[in-house]
Amino acid sequence: MKKGFKLFGVLALVAALSYACQPAATDANSSSGEGSASTESTDMKVAYVYTDSVINQYEYFKKRSDEITEKGKKFEGDLQSRARGFEQEVANFQQSGGNMTLNQQRAKQEELMKKEQNLVTYRDNLMQELSVDETNLYNEVFDKLQEYLKKYAEEKNLDFVLSYTRGGAVWYGKESFDVTKSVIEGLNQEYNETAADSAQ
Repeated sequence: MKKGFKLFGVLALVAALSYACQPAATDANSSSGEGSASTESTDMKVAYVYTDSVINQYEYFKKRSDEITEKGKKFEGDLQSRARGFEQEVANFQQSGGNMTLNQQRAKQEELMKKEQNLVTYRDNLMQELSVDETNLYNEVFDKLQEYLKKYAEEKNLDFVLSYTRGGAVWYGKESFDVTKSVIEGLNQEYNETAADSAQ
């Protein structure tokens, strides 16, 4: 999704440069054509948003992000509890293993190795689940943002809404073209209205 926003920025810059780099007119007809191009360039309406600010202040994102964080804490507590139980079992074996027969020791060692592997697999599965949740959240938020910006651009008669991110395609923009605050307010208003309707 970030690549998609950067593409919008590149397209806007290319469009602007193409107007600026047109050759000078050599006759009346070409002069008329260039005047038309200049008019189109002047009429092109562009705005930009600070993408990180929009996402981080989007109420839906904050709510879902908190849920994932809470889920991660529960996973961590469960994992630590299992790890402590395993460590205690290993300690008990180290203390009482001398009283076992050789076959019993081998069987217990194999059992502990299997439990350790299961614990590692369990940890990896938890981390993978949280990673998938986070990826899905960002994809969902970007989809919602793109959908909203399309409606926003139509309402404001904008040709482009660029994504202003550090290291992105847009290096400078006048503050008058910054619609971040307006987008955040509108996005949250839409979310709150949808949440209220769902609660009824």
